Amino acid sequence: MSAPKRIPRASPAARPGRRAGPRPLAGALSNLTAALAPATPLARVQELWPQAVGPAIAGAARPVAERDGVVTVACEAAVWAAELELLGPELIPRLNALLDGEEVRELRCRTG
Repeated sequence: MSAPKRIPRASPAARPGRRAGPRPLAGALSNLTAALAPATPLARVQELWPQAVGPAIAGAARPVAERDGVVTVACEAAVWAAELELLGPELIPRLNALLDGEEVRELRCRTG
């Protein structure tokens, strides 16, 4: 008894309208969250905050409010609030460079 013959399958590229494989979920979620994010100055500052301040500060402080260019930053400890007050003149230009404009005038840091 001989083995049954195998019928060759067409490659995914040869089948019109078909993809070679599934796309990663992370890409779809990234596109979705970008589309759902509010287009406010606070949302833009929150998105760029870790890049502007670095991982250590971003882990201890986060922007929570914005009004007329004044960004309120909630810090996990008073020492971080004091440190960010001192670093404000250095951080504000970094944020504005990432924001492509003069949107942040002042950082107000508080614990909470």
